[in-house]
Amino acid sequence: MSGSSTPLSSTKTLSTASSPKLKANGLEALFFNPRIPASHLIEYISSRPQTSSTIFVYDLAEQTGFGTLTKSWARSGKESAPVVDLQTRAGAGLTLVGRLSEGTSQDGVITAYTSTKGLSMMASSLSYLPEAGPTSRLVLQVPNLHFANDAVSISPSLAPLATSLPILPSSLVILLSATPQEAADFAHLSYQLTSHHVVHIFDHYAAAREIGHSLSPLSPLPVKENRSVSAVLAQAGYSFFDYAGDSEAETVVVLLNGPLALAAKAIASRSVGFGVISVNVLRPWDEDSLRDVLPKTARIIHVLDDVPTALTQGFLYADVFGALLYHEVVSAVHGHRVTPAQTQSYVSEEDAFIRFLSKLVPVSVKNTSALLSSSAKKLFLFSTPNSPLTSFSHVLEDVFLSNKGVSARLLTDHDAFSKTGGININRMLLSPKKDVSPFLPIPAVLPFEKDAVDFLGILDPSLVKSHALFKYAKPGSVILVITSWSPAELLENLPSESIASLGQKGVHLFTLDAAGIASRLVDASNTDVVENALVTLAFLRLYLGSAAQEDLVAAVAKTAFEGVVQGASLEAVNSAAWSGLVNVETPIVSGEDANPSAALKEIEFNAVVVESDDGDSVATGAYVGTWHDAAKHILFHDAFTPSGLASEASLRPEIPDDTFLVTCVVNRRLTPLEYDRNVFHLEFDTTGTGLKYEIGEALGVHGWNDAQEVLDFCDWYGVDPNRLVTIPVVAGEDNMHTRTVFQALQQQIDLFGRPPKSFYTDLAPYATSSVDRHSLLFIGSAEGSATFKKLAEKDTVTFSDVLRMYPSAKPGIECLCELVGDIKPRHYSIASAQCVVGDRVDLLVVAVDWQAPNGSLRYGQCTRYLAGLKIGQKVTVSIKPSVMKLPPDNMQPLILAGLGTGAAPFRAFLQHRAWLLQQGQQVGPVYYYFGSRYQSAEYLYGEEIESFILDNVITRAGLAFSRDGPKKVYIQHKMLEDSEALATMIQDQNGVFYLCGPTWPVPDVYEALVNALVKYKGQDTVSAGEYLESLKEEERYVLEVY
Repeated sequence: MSGSSTPLSSTKTLSTASSPKLKANGLEALFFNPRIPASHLIEYISSRPQTSSTIFVYDLAEQTGFGTLTKSWARSGKESAPVVDLQTRAGAGLTLVGRLSEGTSQDGVITAYTSTKGLSMMASSLSYLPEAGPTSRLVLQVPNLHFANDAVSISPSLAPLATSLPILPSSLVILLSATPQEAADFAHLSYQLTSHHVVHIFDHYAAAREIGHSLSPLSPLPVKENRSVSAVLAQAGYSFFDYAGDSEAETVVVLLNGPLALAAKAIASRSVGFGVISVNVLRPWDEDSLRDVLPKTARIIHVLDDVPTALTQGFLYADVFGALLYHEVVSAVHGHRVTPAQTQSYVSEEDAFIRFLSKLVPVSVKNTSALLSSSAKKLFLFSTPNSPLTSFSHVLEDVFLSNKGVSARLLTDHDAFSKTGGININRMLLSPKKDVSPFLPIPAVLPFEKDAVDFLGILDPSLVKSHALFKYAKPGSVILVITSWSPAELLENLPSESIASLGQKGVHLFTLDAAGIASRLVDASNTDVVENALVTLAFLRLYLGSAAQEDLVAAVAKTAFEGVVQGASLEAVNSAAWSGLVNVETPIVSGEDANPSAALKEIEFNAVVVESDDGDSVATGAYVGTWHDAAKHILFHDAFTPSGLASEASLRPEIPDDTFLVTCVVNRRLTPLEYDRNVFHLEFDTTGTGLKYEIGEALGVHGWNDAQEVLDFCDWYGVDPNRLVTIPVVAGEDNMHTRTVFQALQQQIDLFGRPPKSFYTDLAPYATSSVDRHSLLFIGSAEGSATFKKLAEKDTVTFSDVLRMYPSAKPGIECLCELVGDIKPRHYSIASAQCVVGDRVDLLVVAVDWQAPNGSLRYGQCTRYLAGLKIGQKVTVSIKPSVMKLPPDNMQPLILAGLGTGAAPFRAFLQHRAWLLQQGQQVGPVYYYFGSRYQSAEYLYGEEIESFILDNVITRAGLAFSRDGPKKVYIQHKMLEDSEALATMIQDQNGVFYLCGPTWPVPDVYEALVNALVKYKGQDTVSAGEYLESLKEEERYVLEVY
């Protein structure tokens, strides 16, 4: 076992890609660790209490995958500065200005995380920043990951700054880093510039997210006040500008430090007459330093400006032009406006940037491959989230990191739109450590282009049927597909074009049934670790090629794995991997002979996997966004809709139940207006919806929260109800949809429902007040059970109430949505028979309300929604089976006992029996018992009942109105009057008894039936009770109580 732990060095289940946890034990443990990406180092440096007094994490930073770790450290109680969540909106920077201008932050350095777009939106506010000082200043850490205007592609463009840079205060220092080492160094230097507010923009598109770089710390710098920017940078070995290329170049390209600058410098270093200047410090702008770094021979200057559109004037051109306006040698300064789409193509498309530069100056480099060592190997690994092999790329990376002679770089991206649940894209670059080639971002040298890679790993076989993955393989390269399919089954599942491509390229195609082999090797319910070990060993065999021997592969594997993997010896696992690798012979099929099939999808980097401190990686989560997020769900409907569900734009087809959109046509109150209970009758038109239901089934109503209460809550919570938020379509699942905050809180989130005990515990970390936090933790603990019971049962508090009780606990609205969860559909017995009413469904509902101990009036969420329905209003419903089923034989007697709205299913029963009679069919007797308080107020469907009696649909009616007479009479008393008939129907005539309503009369009704059987059928109490219990199994003693 190697000295450094690996993801497979324990029995931990590998369900997600993980990187080493960052412990609060000093920077020494983080540097020189190639498993730590630069972005994690930036978060660690920024979040130390010695560095920052407070961290402000803006939502746009989190959407780029930056800031999640900082928040995780703060929540987990690790040594970290306190964190404040903020949403990006116009004037967002005023919060930072206010904190620096007043209060305790006047004596502290505050750090904010935002994106380039967020920086642009707060530019005008930052002009009000007070003067920076050693103990009071602002540092902005800005990941450069720009969502282009189509909102479905990502670019490393700095275009958002084009219009905002002129209004940023001149005192603001803007640093630009490109490599992982620069990113870590500049993050550190941001806090050494003690007399300046600082913005550090780093490449989060690729460089800062890569792993495989052993980053070294800056040497400690002496702390001196009022040192110049150039002095601080020089002491760390940096300058305002870097130059690369011919020292006597006549043509020079100037551009901002970033991935394009790295590529340009690498090209210039191999070209004659061509040089590149990269800008490390954009503000303050140092004209003298620019002129000093420029070759004396330079005549033609080309300036590349990141701009949102080709019509926007770039700021860098103006700076360079002004600096060289009176230069003795320079004869021309040309500006080139580069849009985000162009930047993306230059970084991610094969040779696109070289072709662009070739139009400006002759370059010696013809393709990006020439910039790499000839012995470099390129790998693509494709998997799906939550699969057992999600961690494989990190496991493989760790194997190579254990090898002193190989440099291994890994970049993980995510395609969220081309497949439900998304696709993990892992790009790995292997090269000799002795290689001294300049650093180049992985997307530039390993783009998603045809014939790009030496090894292609497909870890989810379903991808070969849907995506054009085989095109990435070079001729003669190796492809490994992890699948249980046999070679014949694999070829059957491949599109004919893919088979033709494989044959023409002469690739070596292999399969491995990792899951099947693992299940045979170990007796465990979870075999993820063994599966990852098997695939790693299989890869090593293929990687070593003709030199591979079983004992050699085992020897290499021992540098990364323990001798026993989940109970199986490494030798046994290696032997199984060796023998389980199957070579698939691909037939030679010409492109002309290939049968056309559905177009295969392309892979695209459009999302970032966000990692928390516990190692969990999430590509999607609830977040506040823009209208672009909603547009994605329309443009890429298949990616956001779970498989197997039809599209219905009006509904929520993604919820588990089949839903229908029905129209309210009747909403009639049945009880008098002055009566204290509102019982009402509803009718919904189902024409054209396809809704079908059986007698006795229930209608699930997907109710909404009260609109005014939602608006009042938004106003109190300080959230814009019109802001968009992207949340799971079903709580706890991966698929997302985008709605306004108002829509989410009104239609989906159970804001006014009763919180479970776990909510108090989950809410506690968001409380900034120590009193609130400890109170919430207490209620959620075992010791707080009595308090929780009082709040839940006596005070009947809602989620909203709890938030108001503990006002310092205010998670971001996207987090709150996930904490609270979804409104559950409420189910009501259907009060109609479809054979009678046709395209209609009826409900009988009582409005639920009560007074809380504090005097406030509470309402049942769904009954309030139903009571307020207007004629013509649309309602989303679903059907739920019920125990209230009619017996198969129409001659079987029915005994129906309903209290209040428990009469609903029996109305359907009676309608059906009446319909049978109208058809000339014979039916058995029906005894109908109904109970309520007053006949004048609550004789529900009384006119219909009287009509059924007259038509002999009801054989006998036992009506009990408990408060009409001097003595209270209930339905069990009416049943006692008919004891002999009931006993005969139940025991001798195969009759069926139904009770629907509240639970309280169940014992009395049960006793009435037992007494009838004892008195008239000769049974004793015990046998009569056992007989009734046995009827439950026969569905002849049916209770639906609530």
